[in-house]
Amino acid sequence: MSHLSDVIESGRFVITSELNPPKGTDLVPLYEKADSLKGAVDAFNLTDSHAAHMAMAPMAAAHLLRQRGHEPILQLTTRDRNRIALQSDLLGAYALGIENVVFMGGDPPTAGDHPDAKPVFDVYTSIILRAARGMEGGHDMSGNELHGNPRFCLGAVANPGAEDLDEEVRRMEEKLEAGARFFQTQAVYEPAKFERFAHKVNGLGATVLAGIIPLKSARMARYMNTRVPGIHVPDKLIQRIDEAKDRRKVSIEIASSIASEVRDMCQGLHVMAIGWEDMIPEVLQAAGIKRD
Repeated sequence: MSHLSDVIESGRFVITSELNPPKGTDLVPLYEKADSLKGAVDAFNLTDSHAAHMAMAPMAAAHLLRQRGHEPILQLTTRDRNRIALQSDLLGAYALGIENVVFMGGDPPTAGDHPDAKPVFDVYTSIILRAARGMEGGHDMSGNELHGNPRFCLGAVANPGAEDLDEEVRRMEEKLEAGARFFQTQAVYEPAKFERFAHKVNGLGATVLAGIIPLKSARMARYMNTRVPGIHVPDKLIQRIDEAKDRRKVSIEIASSIASEVRDMCQGLHVMAIGWEDMIPEVLQAAGIKRD
């Protein structure tokens, strides 16, 4: 059983973060970030060509982090793989000791650095979740027998800022039924909206990790408002970060305030610091979240 699975089962407040494998072969910065957060974070997502920008395969980075004593979560998008490749990767991941997997659609190739790439999207997230659970039972998606069964701690994503919240909750229910054990959400900047979402999912029995992305600049906030579905950074926060003399300090204050407000509405946090990973312990401390 994975460490992440143990933490979820224990009911302890879960902290995950994410790291982007390099666009190249230099893994030193990734190792340094992970090492600096040991003890502060329960597990790290290794992103799958984040924002459709080609990067090292997350399975390789996840395996190498595991060898260094870290708990990896393998991200797999349906953007780049059909059902054969997804199942093949799941078996390969398990053979390398990677048991935590989070599935998502992924950003379209037109958003990335290879805009002419053909998207795959062969299956929905719920379908590959169900396939992974079937593999645990000893068969592939076509019912063919496996010689040795993997075991996974499966996750998916959720969007508390979705326009149709009822439909978002329905999809979460579908993913739970398919085998998801935890959900990492889109970034939260409006705790009141997250509270409405939390109220709707309260009876599902889902482990929800609220997304936290520290604001680096007003430009970043405006970009997310116009380009990232489900995220809305209020004008007052944009003005605050724009006028800040010490952006890092104000960014920590904003992120920790949001984390403090949502912590009692969820089972954990998914902190996506995007290059500011060194501030994660400060955000958690300022939010009153203590680690053992």
